[in-house]
Amino acid sequence: MRVSTRVGNAMMAAPAAAALWLAACAAPDEAADTSAAQSATPEPAAASATPAAPAAKAVAFTDNAEQGEAKREFAYSWPAEVSAIPALATRFTEERDRLLGEQKADWEESLREFGGSDCVACVNRGADKSWAVVADLPRFLSLSAEIYAYTGGAHGNSGSAALVWDRETGTGLESRDFFTSPKALQDALGAAWCKGLVAARRRKMGADAPVDDGMFPCPPIADLTVLLGSKGKTHFDRIGLIADPYVAGSYAEGAYEVTLPVTPAVLAAVKPEYKAAFALAK
Repeated sequence: MRVSTRVGNAMMAAPAAAALWLAACAAPDEAADTSAAQSATPEPAAASATPAAPAAKAVAFTDNAEQGEAKREFAYSWPAEVSAIPALATRFTEERDRLLGEQKADWEESLREFGGSDCVACVNRGADKSWAVVADLPRFLSLSAEIYAYTGGAHGNSGSAALVWDRETGTGLESRDFFTSPKALQDALGAAWCKGLVAARRRKMGADAPVDDGMFPCPPIADLTVLLGSKGKTHFDRIGLIADPYVAGSYAEGAYEVTLPVTPAVLAAVKPEYKAAFALAK
């Protein structure tokens, strides 16, 4: 998963709730002698227990505005798992505020330039970034983001992003940071990715869809969003690959997604310090 977005020229530069389990208190031991218990002097009431911290909640932020036919829509959301990590929630809050500020400035400029004209598309803006959990492991929280932006024109553009939060170090990582090099990742996943892309394209476009139409050859792993997933829920054991619109096909085709297992070749490409977080797919 990468942190930066990869979208078309209509994009701005740069879905899972968590369960918090509380341990139940053990029931008090029954009195061995009922009569003695009844005659005994009552003990003072125990001090009130410290209230449990409120459960983390998902965040869904919106900020919209309208001036006649000119509209501006903005949304940014993340799941409760993110809110449970204050540093990560702060990171996303800062990004949200920055993107909102950029959109507001762009919209106000469009109103000055095209206000009063008959170009409604010129004064409409929209943006949506929604984070979701891919895998929640003891050390790592793997996330994906769906992104949409409209900055005028015939249509908006969509894209994807990825982030892996390391609870141990308190830092955010790109999925590629877990591997020794781009070449190692390409060597480990490239052939399986291209084969999966052909199958995905034929499911979407029909059995006669060409393997390579010349305009959109199979893109390298470096051009994709890489997601670290987990079927076993204990280690990263599968890799998700997303080709956004225009990367492996036309805008009308949309995105292509392929999920591949962690194989010995993939495991060999993982940096030594992260190998304990990975396991072969079963």
